[in-house]
Amino acid sequence: MFLRVVVFVSFSVTSAVVRAEPVADASYVAAVYEHNVILNPEPRVPLSRPAALTHLQRNLDVYEEQAGRAAQQGVQILVFPEDGLQGFNFTRSSISGYLETIPDPQQESWNPCTEPDTHNHTEVLQRLSCIARRYNLYLVANMADLQPCPLRTDPSSSCPPDGRWQFNTNVVFRSDGLLVARYHKYNLYFEDAFDTPPQPEIITFDTPFAGRFGLITCFDILFHEPTVTLVKQGLRQLIYPTAWMNQLPLLDTIQFQRAFSLGSNVTLLAANIRNDRLIMTGSGIYTPLSATYHHAQKGDPQEGRLLVARVPVLDPLWVNQSVASEEGVVREDSTSSSATDSEYCHKDSCSDSPPSSPTFIASMMYDPFTFVLLNETEGEVKVCNGTFCCSLQYQRSPQSSSEELYALGAFAGTHTVNGRYALQVCALVRCAGSDPTSCGQEVEEAETKMDFLLEATFGTKYVYPSVLASKLVLEQPEHLETAATGRVSMKHSNMTAGLVTACLYGRMHHLDSE
Repeated sequence: MFLRVVVFVSFSVTSAVVRAEPVADASYVAAVYEHNVILNPEPRVPLSRPAALTHLQRNLDVYEEQAGRAAQQGVQILVFPEDGLQGFNFTRSSISGYLETIPDPQQESWNPCTEPDTHNHTEVLQRLSCIARRYNLYLVANMADLQPCPLRTDPSSSCPPDGRWQFNTNVVFRSDGLLVARYHKYNLYFEDAFDTPPQPEIITFDTPFAGRFGLITCFDILFHEPTVTLVKQGLRQLIYPTAWMNQLPLLDTIQFQRAFSLGSNVTLLAANIRNDRLIMTGSGIYTPLSATYHHAQKGDPQEGRLLVARVPVLDPLWVNQSVASEEGVVREDSTSSSATDSEYCHKDSCSDSPPSSPTFIASMMYDPFTFVLLNETEGEVKVCNGTFCCSLQYQRSPQSSSEELYALGAFAGTHTVNGRYALQVCALVRCAGSDPTSCGQEVEEAETKMDFLLEATFGTKYVYPSVLASKLVLEQPEHLETAATGRVSMKHSNMTAGLVTACLYGRMHHLDSE
């Protein structure tokens, strides 16, 4: 059963939402579908093409049903998740029955639904195209792509030994079924079946209702290519199929989806897989001022979820005006990211004097954070990890639990587990127990509400803010500010539930190769 609510109120957990009503300002109706993918029980065993198609059609039947539901609500663009058609955990050979060669829409105009005989073995592309055409909406899906590569003609190329590339690929169909975009995922995450493209692809497509969108996939969101490049080019609307495994306390799905939307000042249409065994859930439609999202709780039925929301057009060219910073989010140009950490020290947080309270090291997200405990009901604390420092002013609510332990943590360095990337992170977290060694462990619930001001001076302008409350509810920071010095401040008060995490997550892209 799906609950219908109007989505103009920010940060409510919703399911199928809102019928489209015409409004005077520029907006459109978007949908994402969190798909409980029907899996191949033996993904490492190769299937014939007919057997693979039988499996694919079962998931495509669900896509068609959800497209029909979305169309009834006036949806103009619908996004399905990464790996939503075939699933995951394939080998390079076992996925072969699922592969289709997807033509480049920049080189060829093709409507698979109305021109099915143009290319052979494109049954999935034809079905997706016809779904878009039948329900008169833009459709984004993720599938497995096969492309020939010049092994014999260019031995020095990155061509695999078998002479073909296999790509994790997003495809976009226009509302008449025309294939308008193809994006090959660049940042793979333990995907044995797929190849990294020789070059990162910067792929966008235009719509008549909202202007231009950019395409990224899952792990891409943490990296400069293609994500930051798209944003630097002025893209304000990103499509994001994902198969993300939740990891508290800093990288829960909805937490980072929301943080990226706020930190990049963009709309993000994020569709995730639902799979409890792999801790996959969390999808949403995010703008800098609102979020419509779903995050399954323990014990919930493992089923799909359609999210629908009317969202503002943020493409400045489409609305024919420069879109200024939104109310309540103060954004100024950050200092160049090429400077060293020491140049970013705030005068109050980089002295050689020790912090006001004893510090300790504990692992959070596999990184050695330096922590300081919050021992009072209110006060100011500071913690440094090397020359990178975080400061916090806080006040617990009078009704807060006195037994819950909180700590402020700082980390500056290269994350090396399940991916390698450079970070500067400030995080206020509820510890899992009463022992300081539990700080940084996964926590989903909290009773303590807290007013706070969290600040740090970053060596990057790519800083993503989040406030995650008890039972994985998002809260909108009351005030965000980025100064020209690199100083980022996040202020929040009047929490609706206990605080799990408040985080400023800085990505130091320029240090990734060090």
